[in-house]
Amino acid sequence: MTDIANAPPSPPAAPEECPRCQKPLPLCVCDGLETINNKIELLVLQHPQEQDKALGTARLAVLQLKRAELKVGLSWPSLSKILGRTVDPQHWGILYLGSVEAAAVAPDEDIVVVDSKGQPVDHQAGVLRELEGIVLLDGTWSQAKALWWRNAWMLKCRRIVLGPSAPSRYGKVRREPRADALSTIEAAGMLLARLEKKPAIEKTLGASFERLLAKYHEATQTGEVKVPKVAKRDWRGVKRRRR
Repeated sequence: MTDIANAPPSPPAAPEECPRCQKPLPLCVCDGLETINNKIELLVLQHPQEQDKALGTARLAVLQLKRAELKVGLSWPSLSKILGRTVDPQHWGILYLGSVEAAAVAPDEDIVVVDSKGQPVDHQAGVLRELEGIVLLDGTWSQAKALWWRNAWMLKCRRIVLGPSAPSRYGKVRREPRADALSTIEAAGMLLARLEKKPAIEKTLGASFERLLAKYHEATQTGEVKVPKVAKRDWRGVKRRRR
């Protein structure tokens, strides 16, 4: 018979999750989310093994955008199949996971459309104006690569690289491949704000991310949420250009 008085204490139960954002309740920021009426659609494709529920931002971004979807999986036959309607992938951009840096190919631009060789395409402004939607891949570097190679239709989309002027708000709380890599919500905010010429989009998404990080710091200090062991993160963001 177990001696209850001398038994080791049970580990604390994991905090409950918010049914909407699927984050531990101590990290939920749903009560302050603002709806953004975006014109350019956002599609986030998340690898099914993406595990960072505490600090991941994909769902948080989608919840705030009127025209946005989050799909979890490994492969889809076409962009039209994902969206449930006929679309031209040439009118959609995908945040490119290659090694191309905006600062290297177009130092004066923070959003650049490149071809398969990593060179800027002609008529940048016109190509960007024609975009109807943006695809972001959510996961670690290896997970994002798996999504890229398993979905041949992505090669038909416009490849976009970013040149952010500031590093991610993650700071030291999550290991990124480079100090200036961006989170999904930051990449979405930057892209949509520039493409729609509405700085408020980036500001609103950024504010939600900051609230999440503030709650995370508080919850990890009090022990409500454990610091997750997360693999080295993904490819989002490129070396920021100097100003």
